Amino acid sequence: MKDNVYKVRATGVLIENNSLLLVKQKLSNNKEWSLPGGRVEAGETLEQALIREMKEETGLDVEPIRMLYVCDVEASGNTVLHITFLTKQIGGEITLPTNEFDENPIHDVRFIPIDELTEYGISEKFVDIIKNDFPNAGNYMGDKSNIGLGI
Repeated sequence: MKDNVYKVRATGVLIENNSLLLVKQKLSNNKEWSLPGGRVEAGETLEQALIREMKEETGLDVEPIRMLYVCDVEASGNTVLHITFLTKQIGGEITLPTNEFDENPIHDVRFIPIDELTEYGISEKFVDIIKNDFPNAGNYMGDKSNIGLGI
C-alpha cells in the first residue's frame, strides 16, 4: 500500500517600507530568491511553523495577520500544500541562519523594494497581487503558479 504522506509548507509575506522580505537559496537554475518559510513539522500548528520558519530563516519574530492563499504544488505530484500568510514583524533583526542542518543553505536575507522584485526572479503576477493588496486572499488558488509563485 502506498503511503499517502502529504507535506505542508507555510510561507510568510512580510512587507515593510514598500519592500518585501526575501531569502536567497538555490531553488532551480533560474530562481534563487523566494518567500521565507518551510515545512510544518509533526505536532506543530500552521502558526507555530510559520513563526519558527521565519525566525530560523531570517532572524525576525513575526505574527501572522491573515492567511493569503492555499495552493497545491503540481511539480511535487500534488503532495505539497503551500499556505501563504501575511505577517508583521514584532521583533528580532535580520540574521543569516547558521545553515548547519540545511542541505540547501540560505545565502542572503533582505527586504527588496516591490518595484524591483522582478529583478530578483519574483513574477510580475505576484508583484501585481502585492500591489493590489492580495485579491482573493483567504482562498484556495490551485497550483501556486496561479499566484505567480513557483520555480
